[in-house]
Amino acid sequence: MAHRLLRRERTCRRSDSHRLGEGGETSFGASGRRRSPSARCGSCCQVAGQKERGPVIQALFEAMRPYQWVKNLLVFAPLIFAQKLYDRPSQMGALVAFAAFCCVASGIYLLNDLMDLERDRRHPKKKNRPLPSGRLSPAVAGIAVFVLVGSGLGLAQWRGFLILPLVYFLINVAYSLKLKHLVILDAMCIAIGFLLRVYAGGVAIHVPVSSWLVLCTFFVALLLAFCKRRHELFVLGEEEASGHRKSLEHYSFAFLDQMIAPLGALTVMAYAAYTTSPAAVANFGPKRAHLLVWTVPFVVYGIFRYLFLVHMRSEGGDPTRLLLKDLPTLLNILGWMGTSLWIVYF
Repeated sequence: MAHRLLRRERTCRRSDSHRLGEGGETSFGASGRRRSPSARCGSCCQVAGQKERGPVIQALFEAMRPYQWVKNLLVFAPLIFAQKLYDRPSQMGALVAFAAFCCVASGIYLLNDLMDLERDRRHPKKKNRPLPSGRLSPAVAGIAVFVLVGSGLGLAQWRGFLILPLVYFLINVAYSLKLKHLVILDAMCIAIGFLLRVYAGGVAIHVPVSSWLVLCTFFVALLLAFCKRRHELFVLGEEEASGHRKSLEHYSFAFLDQMIAPLGALTVMAYAAYTTSPAAVANFGPKRAHLLVWTVPFVVYGIFRYLFLVHMRSEGGDPTRLLLKDLPTLLNILGWMGTSLWIVYF
């Protein structure tokens, strides 16, 4: 950005010199004093600098992937199912956990984009991201990584759950450097990231996390990860996919479909078993635990709808965008949330 401002300043000076050489009028300030060319040039470059900063901030915010913060809503799951939704200290703890993971996750997205810069420039969709397209400089992105990750870890330290976002950060660094090129382990890393969010939500409000919640989260996160790999194969083609990500050369549509189908079934079975488990009865009482069974159809529909979008419409490359833009899925999630809240709290 600095070299562009310097170029504009030189242009301003040449323009002022040219006008003065032709006998053009010299501008005057409000007091009637003559304004020098350098003063006019300074104001011109100040306006140019403000115009430059706007797109940079916009590009940085876009690269932070704020729409991906939806994933961090998982930190509120322990708050809801522990029946502490109206407890002020627990609310504050969950909000801090949410903010901490938003900061760390955005820093990781920027770091991953920096590491994959050359590969992303050859990708049909990722080339339009702020860093590969040149709208955001690597220097600005690098500074933002330190600020975001440092802020997130600082918030976590304040609430006493530093180890969880720190492990999340380290796993994602290892993922960016090596693990994303290892078949199956690449998807497992993504799933573990979801689990760490859930555990952070529990530690931040000082409640234990249900093993059933852990199982459901792990299965559905692994399902989303393999569906994402399937979409990458579809977009890039099985022959060219390995050039973008080494692990993709070991995946095939047949293999991924064999992984996706049982994970969908396991997610439904784990959730259904939870609604009828002794743990649910102990947490919510016999009457409310019995009513939780009525939330199972929402989970079944949500899994089936997502598999329909993946297999019949070849979507799933960005699960967060897909969940937010597909109206039936969004309404189903809101229906599940509303029904669950009504059963647990009313």
